[in-house]
Amino acid sequence: MITNKTFTLKKILLLTAFGILAVSCTKHVSSLSSDSDNTWKRMEMVLKSIPQTRFSDKVYNINDFGAVADGKTLNTTAFEKAIKKCAANGGGQVLVPDGKYLTGAIHLESNVNLHLADKAEILFSLNPKDFPIVHTSWEGTEVMNYSPLIYAKNKTNVAVTGKGILNGQADSTNWWIWAGSKNYGWKKGFPSQNDPTNREVLVDMAEKGVPVSERVFGEGRYLRPNFIEFFECNTVLVKDVTVINSPFWILHPIKTNNIIIESVTVNSHGPNNDGCDPEYSQNVVIKNCTFNTGDDCIAIKAGRDGDGRRVAIPSKNIIVQNCKMIDGHGGVVIGSEISAGVNNVFVENCVMDSPNLDRAIRIKTNSKRGGVIENIFVRNLEVGTVKECVLKLNMFYNVYGSQTGNFIPTIRNVSLENVNVKNGGKYSVWADGYAASPVENITLKNVKIQKVDSLYLLKNVKNIKFIDTYVNSKKVESVK
Repeated sequence: MITNKTFTLKKILLLTAFGILAVSCTKHVSSLSSDSDNTWKRMEMVLKSIPQTRFSDKVYNINDFGAVADGKTLNTTAFEKAIKKCAANGGGQVLVPDGKYLTGAIHLESNVNLHLADKAEILFSLNPKDFPIVHTSWEGTEVMNYSPLIYAKNKTNVAVTGKGILNGQADSTNWWIWAGSKNYGWKKGFPSQNDPTNREVLVDMAEKGVPVSERVFGEGRYLRPNFIEFFECNTVLVKDVTVINSPFWILHPIKTNNIIIESVTVNSHGPNNDGCDPEYSQNVVIKNCTFNTGDDCIAIKAGRDGDGRRVAIPSKNIIVQNCKMIDGHGGVVIGSEISAGVNNVFVENCVMDSPNLDRAIRIKTNSKRGGVIENIFVRNLEVGTVKECVLKLNMFYNVYGSQTGNFIPTIRNVSLENVNVKNGGKYSVWADGYAASPVENITLKNVKIQKVDSLYLLKNVKNIKFIDTYVNSKKVESVK
């Protein structure tokens, strides 16, 4: 039998110059998780198939379009003029020179590279009116809402690069208050996203099939904007920039294919400040990045509940290499907005270490989300300290009240290899599945956990293998 995994990989190989190797993809999925060499060869094939961005040598300095680097003058129009001129002339680089530039939303065009000089800093306005209503997404549900701070929709060959700073200026006196948490400045009587007419109304609209064009939020609804969002784009690069103080999710490729996120530093500790959230996206590379966040460092998504099933685009071929994870709810996380499914995730050569990092690898879903999560491969991980556990696989994730439904999820084929952990927190592995849908085919090979409170917490788990794995200096036996 040829599984969906096998078929997807076979298509990739046939569509690239590496089609001669397609025969290797006819193996059953259970053998994929045990065949380490071929697994990582497939990752290399995906890497080689991803097109690179290329831009004209023409440079369009925003100062030539009226920008003022005083940190006070609103430069939205100057950015817009420079980007449109660049695009109209065939593309090139829109240069943000040294200095501080205040602006509202920046909307990118095809063939444009927004490039920040080393000492450039873009300060984003704190006035919601400077972010027009656009087609975007909020926690896995599509919506007409405030524009992301940097936004591109239906664009090809587009980039944000340079060693400057992107500063959302969010803190507990502005955007973060909307989260409705006392930890971020909210007080009783303040409006927030949690009010009855806000977040849950959006989710209800999606469940009832209300068209996205009619899900109009924005003013008075308190759903914070994403920072950088590429919506239905292709061939994208984000490189070298430092991103700080985000209102909400930080790097959000949605329905976007062939994106490279390289040498980016994220330092933002606000509510829902995920570092990078690929959603409904394919062929995504996140490499040489540093994440220090208030939520998940990397969270791979695929839509929430009915909206995710409506879109039905799985996230796949997600590659994470040579990254550093500091604070966060998880290092590399899959979910919880995951209804369309996730497969073919490769994580290698990463460092995760902080007393404020809850887990290293985490999968979270529930029976409202559903989704098939399979073929998750991790190797060469150095973990210093995590609070809760090294690997957590949870089919009963519940954070916003009742999260149960009729869509029982699937989690299978997860492999950790060559992982060294100093302090694993409470458990080495925490896996919680359904009797009718157990967490299945989990492999830990050459994993060394020096210190952890308990070996594992397992419920409805089928076929978990410990190969040359030692926890608290004792070799661990497999569990059928």
